[in-house]
Amino acid sequence: MRELQKKTAFIAVFLQTILNITLTILAMILVVFLLKKTVFIFDVLLIRNEEVSYFYLAEGIIVYFLYFEFISLIIKYFTHDYHFPLRYFIYIGITAIIRLIIIDHENPLTILLYALAIVLLVFALLIANHSNIKDNEPLD
Repeated sequence: MRELQKKTAFIAVFLQTILNITLTILAMILVVFLLKKTVFIFDVLLIRNEEVSYFYLAEGIIVYFLYFEFISLIIKYFTHDYHFPLRYFIYIGITAIIRLIIIDHENPLTILLYALAIVLLVFALLIANHSNIKDNEPLD
């Protein structure tokens, strides 16, 4: 029985190490994309003399925040004992839906459905935060 426990512990440590390495690589890739998006935003705002669509610029800024949120999620994973906080996934979902509203704003029914999805995610966030407060867990 002891041998089985040692093997399962080794497998868990091995898989955790692989996960940590791949998340670190993903974080580095996201940082590169974040820097590229920063250059894009500065290029659109300061360098280009042509008029740019506000929707195009707003979409770029929202994508910038999505990269930022994913990097923050990976940081929280490493600082909270290899655990992804649920709230960060909800934040990412809300930001992604806002991006969809900015990009696809032709059909009013679609916008209404996206808005309802945001309301649903906000309620989920309230429930998640309420359960954290109830359990006396500090919010990050």
